[in-house]
Order: sequence, then structure tokens, then C-alpha cells
Amino acid sequence: MSDAITHYRQLRELTVDELAYVLRILDHPISADTLAEMERCARPVTVDDLVAISYALDTTPAVLLSHIPIDMPEPEGPLATGLPSDVDQTELRAWLEGKTTLDRESRVNWWKERAARLRVRSAHHEEQLQGAYAELRELGDLAFQEADAPPVQRLQWRIQDGEHALNQSEVALALTEHRLDNLREDA
Repeated sequence: MSDAITHYRQLRELTVDELAYVLRILDHPISADTLAEMERCARPVTVDDLVAISYALDTTPAVLLSHIPIDMPEPEGPLATGLPSDVDQTELRAWLEGKTTLDRESRVNWWKERAARLRVRSAHHEEQLQGAYAELRELGDLAFQEADAPPVQRLQWRIQDGEHALNQSEVALALTEHRLDNLREDA
């Protein structure tokens, strides 16, 4: 939680004093010193504090609760006390948001739905990318002759962005299908 508060405060480009000021305006005063203690893990965060801080940082309690520090090593156990050890950050967030429960059947169904959504996303990215490639082919030699022209550059950027998006969605789909297979095997 401490890293999440720090991360989202910095993401919003707020100092501890500025966040304390926003919280005071929201009628949930927390001093800058207390916020600093929360960020250092020297003071616990109450549920009321969590809700107010989440609102002040324009996020949700679920996001702050399921935040994993970027430099955190691969966890050797569960992300949170009392959870199955194989629950990952996305599934934890879905559970916190009430989108799934953590019984085996619900978890398998949640991962199946996630895989289906990722398949649709991959197909969409593939379709968009093929459209951009078709536009480039239509330009033919003109694309090479006018490579510096803004319309050609925008098309090349669309292709580059499309390739990246397709790659990312395919990786996410592969990881999701792997997770789903593991859950099915453990059943």
C-alpha cells in the first residue's frame, strides 16, 4: 500500500504537502507527516484513509490494494494474506472489484473470459494492421519516394504502433492461456 500511495501521488505530480491539502479540502484531513509515515510503512492505512486517498489520487481502492511495486521480486507466496498462492495481480484486482470469486470454477471462468477478450483484441489489432499495410501497398513506389512526407510518416507510425499492439496482445493471450491451462490441470 505504501508504494502504491507514493507511486500514484508521484504519477499525479503531487507532493506530500499537496496531497495533504487535497485531503483536507475533501474533509478527510491527513497531515503531510502522517502521509509520509504511510508511504514509509511506519503507519498503517485505515479503510477510511484508503478510500479518501484513492479518491484524491483519482484512482480506486482496488487499484491501490492490488498495486505491485515495479521493483518487487517475483513473489514466493500469495500477493496478500489468505489468498491462493497462484493468484496474480490482474486476478486479485478482479476479485477486489467483485468481478470474480476465488473458487476454482469462478477462476477458470474468469480466465476463459479474459482469453476470449484478448482473442478479440488481437483480431482487432491484426485487422487494423492489415489495413495499414494495404494502404502502404496502395502507395507503392510513392511511399518510398515520399518517405518524409507527413502522411507517409503517419502511416508508418500506425504500422509500427499496430505491430507493437498486436505483439502485446498476443503475449497477453499466451500468458492467459498458460494460466488457464495451469488452473485446469490443478483442478
